[in-house]
Amino acid sequence: MNPQVQTFFDEATSTATYLVVDPTTRRAAVVDPVLDYEPKGARLSTTSADSVLAAVRDQKLDLVYVLETHAHADHLSAADYIRRKTGAKIVIGSEITQVQKTFIPLFEVEDVAPDGRVFDHLLAEGDTLPLGGLSIGVLHTPGHTPACVTYLIGDAAFVGDTLFMPDYGTARADFPGGDAATLYRSIRKIMDLPPQTRVFVGHDYLPAGRGDFRWETTVGEQRAANIHVHDGVPEAEFVAMRRARDATLSPPTLILPSLQVNIRAGALPEPSPSGRVFLKLPVTIA
Repeated sequence: MNPQVQTFFDEATSTATYLVVDPTTRRAAVVDPVLDYEPKGARLSTTSADSVLAAVRDQKLDLVYVLETHAHADHLSAADYIRRKTGAKIVIGSEITQVQKTFIPLFEVEDVAPDGRVFDHLLAEGDTLPLGGLSIGVLHTPGHTPACVTYLIGDAAFVGDTLFMPDYGTARADFPGGDAATLYRSIRKIMDLPPQTRVFVGHDYLPAGRGDFRWETTVGEQRAANIHVHDGVPEAEFVAMRRARDATLSPPTLILPSLQVNIRAGALPEPSPSGRVFLKLPVTIA
């Protein structure tokens, strides 16, 4: 049995959120939901997440999990918002503790321990969770971040930022704990899945010559046509390309607000005595 997959694409962050449904029991999971954040005015809203929740209600689904592929640096997660609205459990890779240990000191976070307990389930490779008559399997696919995982549900693989569409390539590997060689080996694990496996990517950034957003491909298409890592590209060549490309990239626009929220499973910091919520902006003095 294979899941039904509905995509919600946020053009502001180029993020694909997925609603994954067991067609028999109507149990469902959401993958990588977005909390809308407008950085110039520091305005939060829940429009994107509310669209997903409306689909859950309209289809009379039992939302069981929010699946995070990693701690995102390009958008704020709506995982905690959805958990509070529905009771769904938040799931992430067990190596999230490495990411917390890096960024808790940076932001001087005092309300979160670096042990992953703000999430409900920490999964390692080989772990499974039931989703009605389906099973959620896990591949540990680090390289973009230490905590990246790929979720395997029926014939579908939700790869987060590890792979993009074949005409765009692969994720950067220069974040703390990232590594291009590790990313290559993680991608090869995904490429070893059956060629007909559906691959759902975390983002689509339009490459030159394409005007429509896309987010679904297959293992076979990735092996044949991924511009960075198709079959026949050796590890050393990929690593050299990835390191050279990453050296030209600026940090994501939302990296500072995103990470301090996402290491909290999408929760905001505790309000101040005046009732206001503050995010920190560490300043680097050159």
